[in-house]
Amino acid sequence: MRKWLISTALICMLAPSAGCLIPIYSGDPARRAQQLFYTSENLRLLLDEWERIWFLDQPSHLTPHSVHGGII
Repeated sequence: MRKWLISTALICMLAPSAGCLIPIYSGDPARRAQQLFYTSENLRLLLDEWERIWFLDQPSHLTPHSVHGGII
């Protein structure tokens, strides 16, 4: 019983440092590069979406050129 408890405790301590059992990216270098590109592109689009939600993508009134927003 003691061996079983010690081995279980050892597995529980070492399991978090071993990494994921199923890797998130492919082992093929070409496919992995494509997956990393898609991931980074999604993160870039997330920043654009965040700015759109908080209305940070609107034109600033402090710009040197005038932006006309009315009907001409």
